[in-house]
Amino acid sequence: MLRKGDQFPSFKLENQKGEFISNESIKGSKAVLYFYPRDNTPGCTKQACAFRDSHEEFTSKDVVVIGISKDSVKS
Repeated sequence: MLRKGDQFPSFKLENQKGEFISNESIKGSKAVLYFYPRDNTPGCTKQACAFRDSHEEFTSKDVVVIGISKDSVKS
């Protein structure tokens, strides 16, 4: 488990726009990575909506929010 101040492990994942996000692409940025088990489930939707509703608060503090799922990019 990562703790505050730990370095992200190396990763490179495609987002819904076909762009690749990696630990290198967000290096030097403040970021929140949140993981969810499956798209379009009540719990995951609630979690994603909470981040969406707080988007302005995060961006005003220069924080990037990235949600990661094991589902396909298309999903």
